Amino acid sequence: MKHNTLDALQRVAQVRPEQSRTAPMTRSERLERWAELLEREPKRLLATFPGTEYQTADRRDVMRGDDSPISVAFGDPILRSEGIRDDTYGEAKRFFELSDWQLHDILCYCHYGVSMTAETAARGVRSAIHSRGAAGLFSRVRQAISG
Repeated sequence: MKHNTLDALQRVAQVRPEQSRTAPMTRSERLERWAELLEREPKRLLATFPGTEYQTADRRDVMRGDDSPISVAFGDPILRSEGIRDDTYGEAKRFFELSDWQLHDILCYCHYGVSMTAETAARGVRSAIHSRGAAGLFSRVRQAISG
């Protein structure tokens, strides 16, 4: 690896100091960032999660998959600096403040099969931005039944 001074780098690239945030990202900003990451490679095939609605809460929380929509979020240094700790289902639920049903809609096998495009995952993430998951009566009933 060749090391260069900042002056040398500025001759070949536009160097901008990292913008520092004074406040943590909001839920909407985190979800928006996730959607944007997925949209960078819209045709990329990502792994889905099998049967999320049939797993116990403990089992769901530890589910993960290589090259999944959640692993795309975890691979982002900005989201990691905001506090995402790993690429598990439970961590995505906590970090993005999503309900089980919202995550189910975004990445469950029963909707998409073994894989989905990143573009499809981004649409699911964007649909969660304006909904809070358990706000409606039907969602609260589903949540109570599924645990």
